[in-house]
Amino acid sequence: MKALHRPDLFCWSQFDESRNVDFHGWAWIRPDGNVLIDPLPLGDHDRKHLTELGGAAWIVVTNSDHTRAAEGLAKEFGAQLAGPAAEKKTFPLPCERWLANGDSLVPGLVALAFDGSKTPGELALLIDETTLVTGDLIRAHRGGSLMLLPDAKLGHKATAISSVRQLVKNYPAIDAVLVGDGWPVFRDGHERLRELVTSLPITDTIR
Repeated sequence: MKALHRPDLFCWSQFDESRNVDFHGWAWIRPDGNVLIDPLPLGDHDRKHLTELGGAAWIVVTNSDHTRAAEGLAKEFGAQLAGPAAEKKTFPLPCERWLANGDSLVPGLVALAFDGSKTPGELALLIDETTLVTGDLIRAHRGGSLMLLPDAKLGHKATAISSVRQLVKNYPAIDAVLVGDGWPVFRDGHERLRELVTSLPITDTIR
């Protein structure tokens, strides 16, 4: 797995030719049990690395389109699954925890729920108030800047924009934004988020 901006964070990736971006799976290495977020299938090298680091205690799936390799890895490592509370009735995987906005899965990790994305209550995960891990809604198809999921895939654009504006307002300490799809931002993440919301049309927001 690839080392990130913190010694306890790693990722592994898969290139998606249709979008010309990488998809990422994330591993937060913790003494009390590692947390995987939206994990992709593991190759032999990454599986060996993750096993050496302690496997996984929890796997968080941010939305029903990011189930990826979660179920198989949960069985392999004996991990528990967590998913978005707003999708509980229709989620394709059984979960031990259902996370709503503001819920803490383990110390230092808080779930944030977005409204208006392509699935209800899509999760982002905030680690130690400074590292944001996103699923689908916030992404980066070009290095150094963030974007939203295309309009055609949004459940409700105005609500989605409002969710992101609230994120920027409430969490000024965000420094890194680890997007599920595209280029991660490792520094000045809050500024990149502010640039994103500034670029969004005011007429599409909820007042």
